[in-house]
Amino acid sequence: MATTNWTLDPMHSEVQFKVKHLVISTVTGNFKKFEGSAVTEGDTFEDAQINFTLDVNSIDTNQEARDQHLKAEDFFNAAQYPNIKFESTSFKKASDDTYKLQGNLTVKDVTKPVTLDVEHGGTATDFYGNLKAGFDVTGKINRKEFGLTWDGVTEAGSIVVGEDIKLVISVQFAKQVEAAA
Repeated sequence: MATTNWTLDPMHSEVQFKVKHLVISTVTGNFKKFEGSAVTEGDTFEDAQINFTLDVNSIDTNQEARDQHLKAEDFFNAAQYPNIKFESTSFKKASDDTYKLQGNLTVKDVTKPVTLDVEHGGTATDFYGNLKAGFDVTGKINRKEFGLTWDGVTEAGSIVVGEDIKLVISVQFAKQVEAAA
C-alpha cells in the first residue's frame, strides 16, 4: 500500500494551553507558529507517523510581560531552546472517531513520553479539490517534568502557576498530491 503524506495547514489549526493562575482561575495561551506532518498508509490514519514542532517565540498569553517571562530562562529559555517537538510512537484507534496518540515530547532538553486523546473530525475536500482531515487533540502534562520548574508564591502563600498544563489542539492536515513522473 502506498504511503500518503499530509501537511499541517496552519491557517486552519490552533495550539492552546491552559494553566491555573493563583489556583483560582485559568490562563489560556497559544502558539502562533507551528508546523507538522503525518505519514499514513493510504488514507487511513491508524499507525500514522506524526511530527509536530512549536516555535516557542510565538507564545501568546495576551500579556506581553508574561510572554517575555515565559520565553526567558525561568521557563522555556527560547534563546537556547527555540522549539518544542513531538514525534509519535503510536496512533491507535480507540473507537469510531477517537484515537490514542503516544509519542515523545521534547521541551527544552527534556524528552518524555506522553499520551494524548484525539478525536477525528473527518475528512472533506475544499473548494480547490484538496483533501483535508481534521483532528482535536487534548491532554495534560506536568510542566515540572519538562524542566519548567519556576515557582512563585504570593505574600498570602498562593501558588502563582499550577503544575498541570492542559493541551487543547485543533489541527487540519492537507493531503499532499504526488507529482507526476
